[in-house]
Parts: sequence; C-alpha cells; structure tokens
Amino acid sequence: MIRTRFAPSPTGFLHIGGARTALFCWAFARHYGGKFILRIEDTDVARSTPEAVQGIIDGMKWLGLTPDEGPFYQMQRMERYKEVIRQMLAAGTAYYCYTTPEELEGMREEQRSRGLKPRYDGAWRPEPGKALPTPPAGVQPVVRFRNPTAGVVVWDDLVKGRIEIANAELDDLVIARADFTPTYNFCVVVDDWEMGITHVIRGDDHVNNTPRQINILQALGAQVPLYAHLSMILGDDGQKLSKRHGAVSVMQYDDEGYLPEAVLNYLARLGWSHGDDEVFSMAQFCAWFDLDHITPSAAQFNTEKLNWLNAYYIKQADNARLVALVQPRLAARGVTITATPSLEAIISLYKERVSKLNELADAAEVFYIDLRPNPEVLAQHLMPEALPALADFIAGVKDVAWEAPAISALIKACIGKHGLKMPKLAMPLRVLLTGQAQTPSVDALIALFPRDLVLKRLAAGQVS
Repeated sequence: MIRTRFAPSPTGFLHIGGARTALFCWAFARHYGGKFILRIEDTDVARSTPEAVQGIIDGMKWLGLTPDEGPFYQMQRMERYKEVIRQMLAAGTAYYCYTTPEELEGMREEQRSRGLKPRYDGAWRPEPGKALPTPPAGVQPVVRFRNPTAGVVVWDDLVKGRIEIANAELDDLVIARADFTPTYNFCVVVDDWEMGITHVIRGDDHVNNTPRQINILQALGAQVPLYAHLSMILGDDGQKLSKRHGAVSVMQYDDEGYLPEAVLNYLARLGWSHGDDEVFSMAQFCAWFDLDHITPSAAQFNTEKLNWLNAYYIKQADNARLVALVQPRLAARGVTITATPSLEAIISLYKERVSKLNELADAAEVFYIDLRPNPEVLAQHLMPEALPALADFIAGVKDVAWEAPAISALIKACIGKHGLKMPKLAMPLRVLLTGQAQTPSVDALIALFPRDLVLKRLAAGQVS
C-alpha cells in the first residue's frame, strides 16, 4: 500500500509551500488508494511552539487535507529513537564521539584555511586496527552514525531524476546530542521506517539530507522509500517566495477571503499540470495526479491567477454557504445584519463582481450601516443638471412598485424627461445609496433596499 507523509516542523505556521507539499502527498495517496500520514517534527524544542502546531493543524483542516493517520509527534517517540540508537551502538553502525564543539570548530577553521570542505575528521570513528584515544574526563559524547566511506548513494528521484552522491563527500552525522537527545535527521529515518512510508514527497531543500537518510535506513536493514523532491516556489517577481508574495500562514488566505477550493486548485497547478486544464475539483485532481507531470523547475506564484480562480469559485458557490462565510466577517466589523435587505440577496447580486469574500463583506456592509457618502465623490458625480431628474425620481420612488423593472422604468422616464443620459442619474444614485460609483445594475441595487432607507439616503442629495 502506498503510504505518504507530510512532516512539517512547527517552528512557523503552515505556509503556501508546505501546503503544496501536503496537497501532493495527500493526492498521491488518494490516487492509489493509500494512506496519508501527518507527522509533526517537533524535535527543535527551542523554536517549536504550540501556536505553530495548532496553526499547522488548522491550516490542514481548512484546506480539507485530512490525514488517515496522525498527527504523530516526534517528541512523544523519544524513547523509541534512543532505543534504536543503543541498538546501532551495539551493532557498530554508530559510535560515541568525544570531540568538543570547540575542537570541531577549530578543525573546520583549519580545513577552510586549506581550501577544504569543513567536516568531522573521524577521530573517534572505530576502525579495524585503530587505537582510539582515551575518553576525556568530564566530556559528554555525542553519537555519530558510521557512514560508509566508499561507494556512492544513488536514488532515482521521481521528480529530479537520477542523483548520485559519493559517500566520501559525507562525514559521520551526529544522530544523538551530548544529552542523548536524537537529532532531526535520525528521527525522520526511524519514523519513515516504522510508519512504512513508501514515498517521501518533500521540498528540494531536503535533497542534501537524502543520502544520509538512505545510508542510515540501509544500516538498519530497512526498506528505502522512493523520493520525490519538489522544486521551490518563486514569488510573482521571480524572487524567492517571501511574506510579501505568499509565504504567509495558510490561514491568512482564509482571513483575506479566499475559498479553500480555490487555494487548493491553484496550488495543484504550481509545478504540476494535466494538459491545459486549469479549473478542476479535488476529486478530479486525485484521479489525475501523478509524479510524472511535476516539473523539476521552480514554480512561480501568481497572485492574479489565484484571485481569478477565487472569483470563479465564489461565482459557483451556493449563496447560503457564502452567507455563512460573510456573516462572521461583518460581525467582526461590528455590523448588525437586519432582515431587510437579506444578506443572501445582497450576495446574489454582488457575487459575480468580486474576487474575495472580504469584497462581498465590503459590499454588504453599506446596506446595514449609517452611510454618509464622501462629499468629494458625491460632488464628482452629482452634477447640477441632474438635480431636477433626481428630484423627479425621489417623488416617483415613493409610490413605484418595489421591483427592479418598475424602478428601471422610473429612471428611464426621469432621464428622458430631462434629456439626460443614463449615467447622469444612475451614478449619483449609486453614490448616494452605497457611497460607491461602481455597483451592479442600479435598478436591482435599489430594489434590494427598503423603500424608506432609499428615501433617507437620497435626501443627502439635498433634494426633496
């Protein structure tokens, strides 16, 4: 059975790059009827926080990337890692190293001065016929993995192709610190082994970890998984993704008014393709997804494309669902929603014109607050020649049938009587009613309001 894992470190929130990795792991497992595991790699105690852990879980839940197993926490598995290290010490695949941090730094400085790659020199590595130094008093040793010195580590990366690393390039990795706390790279290996991970799909910043992890797995007699390293995501400007163009918490996309299906659809196309298909459901994505169509080159984040997709999904969304999503956004602004106009009616009118839920909230807010149009905007659109037509409209609107066709007929009659074009009256009506010059059809807009509120707001035109 295919088993994938998403294994974030809770030293920060779930960002867009991590979310794409999670999506690809989830979709690959779904495609093959396998299992998707969530593992929280929280061994960096100094930098891991409960808030970041919760942020990761919240982000996964919002996206709908539900794990089949987990979350598992590495800090809860410490005794198992230590047990495996003891077994490796007994088997001779690991050893105690008494080189102090100061000695190690001095060693590296000396190597750099000679133009060599800085690395541990193997002073405490046991070899046949080698006499080891006497352990110094008062020094707590670390534990190092006895990495092979000959040959190469080879794997056929499912994204990048064949990769070969000479073992001579790898020094002996520390797998337990001086307090016998296992290190990140070792915990990853034990977890992947014992959780039966068949495919490790992760960012290409982990490529350098892979040969070390393969060697440890082989030393344990474990099955080596297949690896797929995803290229990085660049920002709109082609630079490394940063907070200013997307490398923020996934939950910030929720805050800004994106729908999870839009974010997922967008992430799916960041470095993967299925012909020319741009818009598709997650069911379709899982049916299509494979690793063959992931590009090894960097993907580029495009905010404009994400906004386009979000607008598409808002248009397709059920109005009742949008009401449930917009209500708390209005509540957070202190806006009280009244029975008339109904929020669902407002959303139905505006959903074709927005790209984010927050824009729907912006549009709805003006119906429920005590609106005072900006005098400059009003002066720009309420021309003197429109005042007589506006006065006639106010007089007629008191008795007109409260439906868009009748209101439209009244507007046309008023502009016809005074020889005006539609914008001359429609624009001041929009500004007086909503404070905005750009709205949906003015007759449909007016029909949403209670009649008395229309009369009250039009009075701000100082015509009665």
